[in-house]
Amino acid sequence: MVEVTQNKSESSFGMRHVVIFLLFLSTVTSYATRVSMSLAIVAMTKPNEHGFPIFEWEQSIRDTILSSFFWGYIVLQIPAGLLAGRFGGKMLIFVSMIITGIINLFTPLMATQGDWIAVCACRILMGLAQGLLYPSIHGVIGQWAPLSERSRMGTIVYSGSQLGTIIEMVIAGWLSESKWGWPSVFYVAGITCLVFSVIWYIFGASTPGTSRWISKEERKFIDLSAGAADINEQKKVATPWKEIWTSLPFWAILLAHCGQSLGFWTLLTEMPSYMDKVLGVAIKDNGLYSALPYLAMYILSFVFSWLADFMINRNILSHGTIRKIFNTISFWGPAAALLGLCYIPAGHVPLAVAMLTVTVGLNGAHYVGFLISHIDLSPNFASTLMGITNGCGNIFSIMAPLSVTLVVQDEHSASEWRKVFFLSVAFYFLSNLFFILFYSGTVQPWNEPKMKSSIEEGVKEKQSDKTATELEKIEDKKF
Repeated sequence: MVEVTQNKSESSFGMRHVVIFLLFLSTVTSYATRVSMSLAIVAMTKPNEHGFPIFEWEQSIRDTILSSFFWGYIVLQIPAGLLAGRFGGKMLIFVSMIITGIINLFTPLMATQGDWIAVCACRILMGLAQGLLYPSIHGVIGQWAPLSERSRMGTIVYSGSQLGTIIEMVIAGWLSESKWGWPSVFYVAGITCLVFSVIWYIFGASTPGTSRWISKEERKFIDLSAGAADINEQKKVATPWKEIWTSLPFWAILLAHCGQSLGFWTLLTEMPSYMDKVLGVAIKDNGLYSALPYLAMYILSFVFSWLADFMINRNILSHGTIRKIFNTISFWGPAAALLGLCYIPAGHVPLAVAMLTVTVGLNGAHYVGFLISHIDLSPNFASTLMGITNGCGNIFSIMAPLSVTLVVQDEHSASEWRKVFFLSVAFYFLSNLFFILFYSGTVQPWNEPKMKSSIEEGVKEKQSDKTATELEKIEDKKF
């Protein structure tokens, strides 16, 4: 009877799909707000027909503004992971998106009334707010996603970042040249964040047990298959820090996250500038061309996730092997394509866009590679693991735009940009090599450490055993 109920819950649309869709919207919205500055800053520093302010910011200032988001972003990663693991991710996601929306609404004012330092301050504050987001999302996925659906659900959620990038690059380019100008890019992003926050507060939930909308059948199905402890139980569990930091599979995920962050964010933050300075693409077309690679990544990510779940559910290969295969596609595929991109002569726009599309498109396989692997290692501590790897990884995200400042002396030289691409290729190759050698797809022993209460009970039991032994000795002496 239980099996029939599980099969029905597994095949039917349920509250877990609603929660996953809302998490997908959160990544769409949050990434759109991150990317908005990458394209808006091009419009903010060029003459326009509608009288909006123009800022004479040098390349070094522009790169500092673009990287400043990550200065705040890395700070709260680990604390957010710990908080989400103990208290759930619902309110953290809500607070993150509310603050992001408000800051976006104030960014144009800070730019016009202040200076570039004020804009940096806005980006840092937004980074702090969004630092709460991804560890919380990872924890919620760990609670809601059954093993048989985990690859697809993880891909749906995290592919939102690509859709957000696509939407923002297209809309931001259009808005920047419209009568509403570059300030409208930030106003639209801010309002969207606030609307999402209200919807999430009503329908979102940290766990199936805390959702008022879920059916009993679906909750039972998720509890039996997700593999995560309830939030109330996790509050009693001590985080196994020593075991985490001495785990080679965890280090494999950590280094992969760092390699992905440097390679991906180099392309994401600097692609509009590359299109503008090297290829000579206009701002309006810049957004469209820059979005094409992320459209490919978005579409291919679903192909990769379907293949991964198919191979897992049919037991074609082991869990760990499947993660390694797709991570290799997402790292070494783009590395090879980037090498080709390095030698495309300036002015060959269609060929350059095609190579960029291949580079970014293949990278969509990382959703079913290292990015979902935290949950595979430890469903109970997935938030904490994501907080650590995302925090460390985004140190490399900061390096992405700054590396362009240090390496590229002539913004119009394709050979100068080639040096930047070589750096990304090296990180993609070496980080995936470590992942192949040391990642394991099995749940780690430290996923279920002794609870604090259990430890205390164990101490009391030992003490009582010791007392009983002493009493027995005394009784033996009497006789």
